[in-house]
Amino acid sequence: MTAVESPADLKIQPRDVAFGRGEAYPRWWCGGDPVVTTFFNALSLTFPQGESFFVNSVRRYLPELPEPLRSQVEEFAQQEAFHSREHMAFNRQVAAGGYETKEIDALIRKDIQASKDAGPEVELAVTAALEHFTGIFAHAWLSDPRHFKDFPEELRRLWAWHSVEEIEHKGVAFDTFLFVTRDLSPFKRWLFRAMVMRKVTTDFWKERFRDIGLLFKQDEIDNAGSWWRLVRYLVFAPGLFRQVLGPYLAWYLPGFHPWRHDDRALAAEVETKLSLAPAT
Repeated sequence: MTAVESPADLKIQPRDVAFGRGEAYPRWWCGGDPVVTTFFNALSLTFPQGESFFVNSVRRYLPELPEPLRSQVEEFAQQEAFHSREHMAFNRQVAAGGYETKEIDALIRKDIQASKDAGPEVELAVTAALEHFTGIFAHAWLSDPRHFKDFPEELRRLWAWHSVEEIEHKGVAFDTFLFVTRDLSPFKRWLFRAMVMRKVTTDFWKERFRDIGLLFKQDEIDNAGSWWRLVRYLVFAPGLFRQVLGPYLAWYLPGFHPWRHDDRALAAEVETKLSLAPAT
């Protein structure tokens, strides 16, 4: 399998856009569905702390990175800063809807600290693995309108904007990982990232289902019916798990690179429909 690198003409454009300021969303803002609402709330609660972790794990190596990767890291960091700001605003709206989120925030902080304690190169590998998650989620969300169809308009735009930028910078952490581990043999580097992805996958879903359960309890719907509805949503219709399974497994192939699948055309098509205006 031939080596793949990020496209030479790759553009990573930080878009300083604000969404939904002054909006008051209902508690179950996704078409009145508490299960789908909770899934996206649980994801959003991870973003401010998670994206700060991503940026720090990559920028640590900034002085030694070659161009154009160095500039791409800076652009990646700026995109993630805007994402954190917008999801912090959205998370405040989640709390205003009646959810207590401090316990989940504390648990996420503890989860992130465990990755930090493993050392800088593991932090970087964890970031590359989770950026693969966000990249393949973004592609699935933008490819299938069923994912956002019941969102309020501003939340649909928020998640679509976020997804566009996740696609644009999906290779930055991976390219940084390749540079930092350049002295490892191909086999050792493959084994390193495969082992990290295995643990990241287990931890990510265990932690998200934990957070979903805590939110379900607040709505008094932590029962078999709600969990079955979540399984149907994730596996069958629209089926995020099913849609990302192949791209997820591609990570374990020797010679994998996020840009082996170039989906910039999808991101550009969605961006033209968003009419993004700068934040004021």
